[in-house]
Amino acid sequence: MSTLEPERGAGTGTLVEPTPQVSNGDGDHERYAHYVQKDKIMESALSGSPVVALCGKVWVPGRDPKKYPVCPMCKEIFETIGPGGDQGKGGDGKGGGKQ
Repeated sequence: MSTLEPERGAGTGTLVEPTPQVSNGDGDHERYAHYVQKDKIMESALSGSPVVALCGKVWVPGRDPKKYPVCPMCKEIFETIGPGGDQGKGGDGKGGGKQ
């Protein structure tokens, strides 16, 4: 074996970092406005980071939620936790916001 040849398995490659999936892709969630923590909406608007809705949808908000009906799953979860559901975390007791 020549000393100019690299050892087997020591080759170079391209490191590919996984990209977060920002939509469930099923299209169903895309037709609704979702409930998200208010502070997360503002943070996302400033940084462009994705948010997580009560129903589990992950995406970067960028549309007017008033143009869409509320996600039935988010609405059901919000109604079960009530408007003061995040008081234990130092929240203001006003619940989440729609996005």
